[in-house]
Amino acid sequence: MAGETINIHATAIVIGKTGLLFLGPSGSGKSTLAFSCLAAAKPLGLAAMLVADDRVLIAKQDGSVTAECPPTIAGLMEIRYTGIVRMPYISKAEMHFAIRPVDPATAERLPPEDEQIDITGSVRLPLIRLSATSANPLAIITAKIGARLD
Repeated sequence: MAGETINIHATAIVIGKTGLLFLGPSGSGKSTLAFSCLAAAKPLGLAAMLVADDRVLIAKQDGSVTAECPPTIAGLMEIRYTGIVRMPYISKAEMHFAIRPVDPATAERLPPEDEQIDITGSVRLPLIRLSATSANPLAIITAKIGARLD
């Protein structure tokens, strides 16, 4: 059963079959972290695709969280201080984890275990906090979820 679709400010990508939804205010590093993950996946032989950048349509469908790209921004990603780049993309994908960029100067050193975040009133995902300046965010995400992203 399809639920209500809500437009949120986020970036969504898929690495292998794992959907990652980057959340946070404008300028927090969502697109940069997502781009770093996409770039790191390629040399590892992992499929890596942008779903949407800046605006993501989120819905709960048959118990799964889906992210969809508004057609007007399909395949476009803004990299701050660089501009708009074209990326390989998929128009819709299931999301499995939310990623929140944090500032190391103010973030909790050890966030709560098994933390979850409410994306919308009815949509909730496991949350991974990640420094916006992480050298290898994909490796950190993989370590945190305890699985390969394939």
